[in-house]
Amino acid sequence: MVGGNMVIICQYGGEFVTNSDGNLNYNNGEAHAIDISCDVSFDELKSEITSICNIDLNGMSLKYFLPNNRRTLITISSDKDLRRMVNFNANSGPTEVFIMNKVDIRAPRSTVADSGTSVIAAAEAAHGVRRKRLTAGGRSSRGKVAESANPIAANNVAIVNVNNGMSIKVDNRPVTVGVIMENIMEPRPSIAHHMDERTNGGILAEPNIFGSLPMLDTVRPINAKTLSDTIITGVGQEFDNVRDFRAQLCKYAIGKGFAYKFIKNETSRVTARCVEENCPWRIHASESSRKQKFVIKKMNYTHTCGGGNGRGGHSRASRPWLISIIKEKLHEAPQCKPKDIVREVYEDFGVTVTYSQVWRGREVAQKELYNTLTEVYRQLPWFRERILETNPRSVATLMPSHDSKLCRFFLSFYASLYGFEQGCRPLLFLGRVPLKANTDCKLLVAAGIDGDDAIFPVAFSVVEDETYSSWVWFLTELRFALSTSRIITFVSDRKKGLEQAVPQVFEDNYHSYCLHHLIEDFKEELKNGPWSQQVKDALVDDFIRAAQACTPEEFNGCLQNIRNASTDLADWVITTKPENWSDALFKGSRYDHFSSNILDSLNNWIPVKHESSIVQMLDSIRGKLMEVMHSRREASGTWASTLTPSMEQKLHTELAKTHRLDVLCSSDTIYEVRGDTIYVVNTGSCECTCRRWQISGLPCIHALAALNRVGRSFYDYCSKYFTTEMYHLAYSASIQPIPDVERIYLNNNGDYYPPSNRRPPGRPRRKRINPNKTTTVIRLCSRCKMAGHNKATCEALL
Repeated sequence: MVGGNMVIICQYGGEFVTNSDGNLNYNNGEAHAIDISCDVSFDELKSEITSICNIDLNGMSLKYFLPNNRRTLITISSDKDLRRMVNFNANSGPTEVFIMNKVDIRAPRSTVADSGTSVIAAAEAAHGVRRKRLTAGGRSSRGKVAESANPIAANNVAIVNVNNGMSIKVDNRPVTVGVIMENIMEPRPSIAHHMDERTNGGILAEPNIFGSLPMLDTVRPINAKTLSDTIITGVGQEFDNVRDFRAQLCKYAIGKGFAYKFIKNETSRVTARCVEENCPWRIHASESSRKQKFVIKKMNYTHTCGGGNGRGGHSRASRPWLISIIKEKLHEAPQCKPKDIVREVYEDFGVTVTYSQVWRGREVAQKELYNTLTEVYRQLPWFRERILETNPRSVATLMPSHDSKLCRFFLSFYASLYGFEQGCRPLLFLGRVPLKANTDCKLLVAAGIDGDDAIFPVAFSVVEDETYSSWVWFLTELRFALSTSRIITFVSDRKKGLEQAVPQVFEDNYHSYCLHHLIEDFKEELKNGPWSQQVKDALVDDFIRAAQACTPEEFNGCLQNIRNASTDLADWVITTKPENWSDALFKGSRYDHFSSNILDSLNNWIPVKHESSIVQMLDSIRGKLMEVMHSRREASGTWASTLTPSMEQKLHTELAKTHRLDVLCSSDTIYEVRGDTIYVVNTGSCECTCRRWQISGLPCIHALAALNRVGRSFYDYCSKYFTTEMYHLAYSASIQPIPDVERIYLNNNGDYYPPSNRRPPGRPRRKRINPNKTTTVIRLCSRCKMAGHNKATCEALL
């Protein structure tokens, strides 16, 4: 600010892009510098902007950022607002003022059409009512729209499509039905991107029997940009699998209006960039370390090619994409008409489709939805009844929703419940089993650990999504199924609402956080620091030792090492609630299990071909669980040791380390064990001051040295859950087969993924053959005049 004046930079015509840190950057557009007086009025400011920038501010709003805050835009609508802007930015140099369109959220979404023509009519005009014949070059011209054939692009007019008798305002001007507002926005040049999937390093897409779905190169609906912003949000966003990521990336590109090609397109990593050579837009996603999520690792949001502003990007609008959109529309409104879908597809994505394309896609979508509803209301109730008949005292709960969009199914066999309560430790791992092909539902699981440290599945649940609500429902059903009164320790990644759901449903139990996920979060925090890779590895080791520390002194020592490197990093460790993941502070019993990685063994239990059906998926789990329980029961019959094989091996490994320890007897139960440090062992209460005995359930080396000193049996001081007897109890019950379940498999083979009904090659017959028509003409032999043969085969003597 110089001499009572201030400089403002007026920007318009661009768009805001959110960075990974949440700050907003304004890209593209035009900018003008204006020198104004500090006591200028709001009307005078608008007049100055209008004269210099040559734009009409009616229907526009002025916004600015506060100093050091580029996340929230502040609106200027009066003289008071202008005074505040001057005061806030008095000492911050030139002030940026952004000129933006006002959006009335109460108004219906607008569509673009020519004079007196709806979007459907425009789409029919763009594609042609009939399919054009092959061109001279032998290729069909279907799917390409010339600019002259697009009446909407030629006239550059906008019409508001509302119900009869209604009127709304556009740019603060009243608009009634059928009235065309010309020159509301300036025409934009057409940008078309045509790509060949076979040459860009990507996989060959499914043949598009609909043809291309061209987008009108006119005004882009505002809600299309808003919708695409919610599809791809940025670095750290998680997807179920690579197929889900590719599908969402396709929707994002279509909504944003740009085309991309793959640099790497594999099942474990995907890298894509804009098709324009000099455009910096790029995205990279890969599997997480646990291979249960597909995560965006890097993303450059900037487009310099004109993409991302609502033009182009429709080359991937294929048949599968349209069917997925139609299914979402039918989920929301089952009676939605094709003409409404045509309008909404354009409004949401800026893609113009014809009525016939939507009609054909709607038939396929309705068939898939019908198969889903058939399973929910016919097959799943039948499957539930058969489970309860063949496996009494099992728990099977089906909860279809009131709007028929989804269902929840909880399943826990009596053999699993009995085995967990009688022979397994009170320890449950919560998580989701990733599905490779099915992205419409999620499979939640609760599993325990048997005496030989092998996974012991307890309950499964199919839900519509992994959210706080679905976890509360699953845990509520699990609490009803478990009749035990034991205090249970739960281990989970604490995400997707688990951190709040577990203590809400199981109030008096313990919840431990998965150490593996915490380490990944800790490594993300390390990326913000200036440390070398060697220092980062040392800090990760300190974090792991802090989790495995048995005493508060050991935990504090590890935390101090982290604090010496960074106070902020140590403060972050404290905010993660160490009382839920460090052995030194955790009050429950985890038996040396720090993470939920054990659930990864369930990933291969379900064949991909059975994921499309909930019944087949759950029956695959039943069959696998029945086989596993039988094989483990048969194998344990030959065990002669007191403990299970894995625990027996652990005990002997620790016993070999006791020869260098000295033991002093204080009483019949109190012993002093000397090594590098002095520890006190109490065999009466099964405690040692190192706390390893209490945490693991097996005697530590100090306890083993004391027991060996007095000649007592080690097995009497091991947890009962590690004995062979308890292992036999865990697998004493059996899961019974369901004899007639194959009927579901036969009925579902051709229903869930119907083959495409393609027309046979060649020209269609002019006169169709009627197989039911009887032949009335009797053909006679021309030689003997008899029926049943001809002249060549005639044997009559003449």
